[in-house]
Amino acid sequence: MALDPRTPVLVGVGQISHRAATIEDGLGPVSLMSTAVERAAADCGLNGVPNPDALRVVGLLSHRYRDPARFVAESLGLTPRECGLSTNGGNSPQTLVNITAGEIQRGELDLAILTGAEAWRTRARARKAGVALPWPTVDESVVPDRVLGEDLTMNHAGELARGLMMPVQMYPMFETAIRAAVGESVEDHQVRVSELWSRFATVAADNPYAWNRTAPSAADIRTAGPTNRMIGFPYPKLMNSNNDVDQGAALIMCSVAKATALGVPRDRWVFVHAGSDCHEHLFVSERWTFADTPAIRRGGAAALELAGVGIDDISIVDLYSCFPSAVQLGAASLGLSLDRQLTRTGGLSFAGGPWNNYVMHAIATTVTDLRTAPGEYGLVWANGGYATEPPVAGFRHAHPQDEIDALPRRSLASPEEAAGPAVVEAYSVMHDRDGNPELALAACLLADGRRAWGTSPDPGLATTMCDGEWVGRAVRLTADGALDAG
Repeated sequence: MALDPRTPVLVGVGQISHRAATIEDGLGPVSLMSTAVERAAADCGLNGVPNPDALRVVGLLSHRYRDPARFVAESLGLTPRECGLSTNGGNSPQTLVNITAGEIQRGELDLAILTGAEAWRTRARARKAGVALPWPTVDESVVPDRVLGEDLTMNHAGELARGLMMPVQMYPMFETAIRAAVGESVEDHQVRVSELWSRFATVAADNPYAWNRTAPSAADIRTAGPTNRMIGFPYPKLMNSNNDVDQGAALIMCSVAKATALGVPRDRWVFVHAGSDCHEHLFVSERWTFADTPAIRRGGAAALELAGVGIDDISIVDLYSCFPSAVQLGAASLGLSLDRQLTRTGGLSFAGGPWNNYVMHAIATTVTDLRTAPGEYGLVWANGGYATEPPVAGFRHAHPQDEIDALPRRSLASPEEAAGPAVVEAYSVMHDRDGNPELALAACLLADGRRAWGTSPDPGLATTMCDGEWVGRAVRLTADGALDAG
């Protein structure tokens, strides 16, 4: 069967991890992206960077360029007809791949460059030293040609009112709910999770682009101490995403016809079979449970069905891994055993967590791995299926959001409505920089099924909640939202 010349294909990938010795040696995000793009072009076997129809950048946090793709284009001498910028979110790189693959297949694009980078480490060091970085800025009126993706509001007003807005607060609560759902003791669960994370660390040790290649043991990972302080119980630092990195990545996508015209060798081609874009109920306050992720289940099933494969046909997997709870929830929803290798990079704790752009590193690594395994399939969550063989029905894309939006959800009670008895559903304890418990956080269920948040700055209660299982415990909530274990 003849190969459709409009079939989208990934032909080049590039990555960079830059460890600057001093602030002056640091590279800004544009420099990191430009280097990654040049490496992606070399990966294609090309002598220079091809001029794209579109140059699209993942939304970044370490500097406000407003239109970063334009700076990357200027740096590389490119003249794309579109300079695009994604909305924020860890799914953004996969969303860009999905959008771009569809446009290539429909003949709207022939070649696109996708890139992203963060220089958070250099930015943090410069701020601490009071040094102004020479990174370019433009007037507020400058905007990208196109914004790609869905701009989502992620925090409920009731969460913000209790100071609940950060991943380091939320993901540990998912962990406690997962632990209670499987019926493990705190100690046994911590051992199991640290063993999972140590397998990620081992992968990072062999990844030349990983930030932390020291491969700490499971015991090192789960044991809190001066260099691995507890951040949000039950997660010490080594179980948290590491955003203190300077990293960039790039992908070059084009049609089969364009790849042929450019002379890209066939053994560099990796086909994008299918992708899906969807999300859980936006507000954690409204999700039915902390221990299940139905959107991942439906989105993953849709991507696999469109690709014409089952989960057991996938040999190369990278799951989003900002915290251990994310991997456990993703694996359960996708039907993957935790005993198999679930990362190709080492994950955000060890390979590096450059904010929204981690998944671009995961895709780049998966592409590289697939080239050495002809005929195999790869899956990256945020969901996308890849293979070295072309899809029979072309690239296919699913949006099962309406189905997910119709799933059951909870209502959030106001502090005044929630005052009285409640049961802990999930919890965490935030620690100060010296590793001392300082703030107890709890998601609670009321007798009528509504959810309510309770918090307490009492260090005594915070310390007590680090001992034993608190999911299922009866507590009281005050009319101002305070948690009372008495």
